Amino acid sequence: MNEVAAQTGAASGSSPAPAGALGTDGEMPILRFLTCGSVDDGKSTLIGRLLFDCQLIHEDTLASLTAESRNFGTTGGELDLALLVDGLQAEREQGITIDVAYRYFSTPNRKFIVADTPGHEQYTRNMATGASRCDLAIILVDARKGVVTQTRRHSCIAHLLGIKHVIVAVNKMDLVDFDAMRFAEIEKDYLAFAGELGIPHITAIPMSALTGDNISSKSEKTAWYNGPTLLEKLETVDVSTAAAAGPLRMPVQWVCRPDLDFRGYAGTVISGTVKPGDKVVALPSARTSTLDRIVTADGDMPEASAGDAVMLTLADEIDISRGDVICTPNDRAEVADQFAADIVWMSERPLLKGRPYLLRIGQQSTVCQISELKHKLNVETLEHVASRQMELNDIGLCNLTVSKPIVFDRYEDSREGGGFILIDRLTNETVGAGMIRFSLRRAHNVHWQAVDIQKSARASIKHQKACCLWFTGLSGSGKSTVANLLEKRLYSQGRHTYLLDGDNVRHGLNRDLGFTDADRVENIRRVTEVARLMVDAGLITVVSFISPFRAERRFARERFDNDEFMELYVDTPIEICETRDPKGLYAKARAGQIKNFTGISSPYEPPENAELTLHGGSKSPEALVDELIEYLTSIGIIDQL
Repeated sequence: MNEVAAQTGAASGSSPAPAGALGTDGEMPILRFLTCGSVDDGKSTLIGRLLFDCQLIHEDTLASLTAESRNFGTTGGELDLALLVDGLQAEREQGITIDVAYRYFSTPNRKFIVADTPGHEQYTRNMATGASRCDLAIILVDARKGVVTQTRRHSCIAHLLGIKHVIVAVNKMDLVDFDAMRFAEIEKDYLAFAGELGIPHITAIPMSALTGDNISSKSEKTAWYNGPTLLEKLETVDVSTAAAAGPLRMPVQWVCRPDLDFRGYAGTVISGTVKPGDKVVALPSARTSTLDRIVTADGDMPEASAGDAVMLTLADEIDISRGDVICTPNDRAEVADQFAADIVWMSERPLLKGRPYLLRIGQQSTVCQISELKHKLNVETLEHVASRQMELNDIGLCNLTVSKPIVFDRYEDSREGGGFILIDRLTNETVGAGMIRFSLRRAHNVHWQAVDIQKSARASIKHQKACCLWFTGLSGSGKSTVANLLEKRLYSQGRHTYLLDGDNVRHGLNRDLGFTDADRVENIRRVTEVARLMVDAGLITVVSFISPFRAERRFARERFDNDEFMELYVDTPIEICETRDPKGLYAKARAGQIKNFTGISSPYEPPENAELTLHGGSKSPEALVDELIEYLTSIGIIDQL
């Protein structure tokens, strides 16, 4: 028995090893596959059965498994093979898979990396993670339940993530007496659904992971079935790719400069081949050069191809940084700041149009916004559904805008070059996974027009420094009153100002927006752009908006130069705000008559690092304005009179 392959033990949630980690012969093909499906369809049992049938379990592991089956098993004290994979204590107690568990094993014909992914809907994000590097998906279907919503959702995600081979494992056939009609019914239902998705290679297999039927050997109980066993299919499926034959792509992970005489660019070649003397281009700068050397720890290589981790040196000293991509000059990756992408949403907080997220693709990182949510996918009917936001586990097509151009390939051409993740900038949580479809050419027709009069000149003639004074606080905190008094004071001093007030703007520019989270995000996005234009005109721009979310205020700040944006927090206790409420809005909100009211039924996120906090509950508006004038003078926004 292969002693390396016999180790079933990568712990739950560990990352899969690279292909070379399983052997040095380079001969035996490797298949990366995942198991997925609805909860309790038998995914972990199936993997355990594969390991057991292939005799890849040590005697001490088997003894431990026998004991654990009595304590945690779901088979009435019999050997519970699912426990081989369900490594977390919570998984064993609940009898479910929570995390992605990776296992490595081999047969005489092939090596395998298998990802056991969760079935529960709330852990769909883990399934997407496991599928991102797999070539084949085993989608389990309980023979009693048939094709269910989670089956369809996992199939959609597998298809979006580029998996072209699917095995429909109709499990628990022993519980339906190995009924051929039941199997045929499930196979027909799945093929009809998957045909609309466009999955090219589908094989349905009747089996019982618990009893081993059609796992590694043909079952006498399914004499009516003429197809392969599961192991036979896994050993023979052709998932070869043309990565080596594709155009050169090497994202730069690290620029190595140990001394003045050496500059190398380290990374892993994700497609194509390259050798010294070849012409290359670095994107996004589009600077070209010639490859000089391919450097490794074991000496120079004559050629590097897909999967090789190398360091390249060039004949010319051109500016290349981490995140740049070295490509073939005559078949380059795309560079764009707008593109369309499929997104799988993984957060309990909804995706909102206009909210800034951090986008990471390869070694590149930039701020992005969803500029348009084209539609969501109904996983039951595959219909396109109009929506303004995406919820947990939703799948949708979106247009994205990034703050700086990124280098990418279409996902269908390159998983590594076209796949990205979205990260919440405040919590650092991964909230979405995306697959780029194509760039949006609209951006190619829009260019910056050079002008001769700059912002500094417009402000200088007014004897002031242009800036944005962003007041935030609860309704009734006094921010609009203070903002109005401040503008009057500045006007009396001959300053050039403009006040953007939340209520006033909603009579015109934002009259089409309501008060949902999505509308609030768009409200702030529009006002931010208007305020930025006014600052460019040299004005002291006073903005008074509740602006309840830190993410949107952070977005607003980043649209200005470092010293142009001041966040002014009018900190007034909500009890005092309610006493200042002539319209009775707080009372109506508490009575449930007004939805999405900040401070009652919608959250307010106080600033964490405001430039100035104004205590509206203990000082008069006039005293707060005096405090503001003193502050603006001290930082040079206005001159001392």
